[in-house]
Amino acid sequence: MKTLLPSLLLALGLAAPRLAAADQAADLSKPVQVFILMGQSNMVGLGKVSGREGSLEYAVKEKKLFPYLVDAQGAWKAREDVRHVRVMVGRGGNMQIFNDEWLKVGGRTLGPEYGIGHPLGGALPATAMLLKSCIGNRSLGWDLLPPGSPRELFEGKVYAAYKERPDSWPADPARGINTPPPPWVDKNGKPIDWYAGKQYDDDVANAKKILAEFPKHCPGAQSYEVAGFFFWQGEKDGGNAGHAAKYEENLVRFIKYLRKDFAAHNAKFVLATLGEATKGSTGNGGKVLEAQLAVDGNSGKYPEFKGNVATVYAHPLSKGGSGNSHYNGNAETYMAVGEAMGQAMVGLLKE
Repeated sequence: MKTLLPSLLLALGLAAPRLAAADQAADLSKPVQVFILMGQSNMVGLGKVSGREGSLEYAVKEKKLFPYLVDAQGAWKAREDVRHVRVMVGRGGNMQIFNDEWLKVGGRTLGPEYGIGHPLGGALPATAMLLKSCIGNRSLGWDLLPPGSPRELFEGKVYAAYKERPDSWPADPARGINTPPPPWVDKNGKPIDWYAGKQYDDDVANAKKILAEFPKHCPGAQSYEVAGFFFWQGEKDGGNAGHAAKYEENLVRFIKYLRKDFAAHNAKFVLATLGEATKGSTGNGGKVLEAQLAVDGNSGKYPEFKGNVATVYAHPLSKGGSGNSHYNGNAETYMAVGEAMGQAMVGLLKE
């Protein structure tokens, strides 16, 4: 299916965001607006749906939060103007489809998708699709390294360029960054089937597989446009000094290459910081946070990102815990971050 690239807001007449539950059916006469979600485990989603305090069920039923998620009887309600498709690399490297339905709470866990989907659904007169393609425990400096990334030299180590392996190796003083990588094999001497950027390639390829059969995953759709990207990641890079040091460079390239790979040069990009990261913090986590804040179009550091890249500062939205602890499974954190990301995207779409 051909991807259309109209001027989104002029063509669609974007409305002000509303968080009330939508009863309208999907309008498939306009190009479906596709938003691709990428990251690591917290984007995949490990918030608790059912249970006591901290679960989504408790937040909705006992604390009366997020009323748009349920109908008048208190049952989870589908949003029939936002399609939800989630894919992941499965065993043997094949794509697995975990969700393929209208946006509705289900299963045991949640990510930010429910929070993202409702501001978007409330603002777009066209149908939206949230297409999530990601897996946990992945680093931007290694697994998600975008195409075109060069080698880096940091504290006596060479860090792999895109498609090289392993992640890093000692630099020869005489050769420096040109030091060749050593063989990378398992305990049996077999070459390890991984390389810098492998997860980027897999996640992009899986998203493209869904788009290639778009009517199958959005019945009745006539066309689509990749309108934006959402990204929530950084935990693993914060645990590696070399990855943290080059996080900003990698993130800038990541944004640009995603747009290129999906032929979506005008697509907006929204990312969220880690909930535990506070402004002014130091160490590797502080470097990751600084990088994430730097790419925001309003920071002024990257004029080309003005009006099309936004960073959500997640610390005030977190209910405790850290990214590595998955915020203790607190659904309110996932929902609050998701809502903020969705609202940030709506703001960019108005630019």
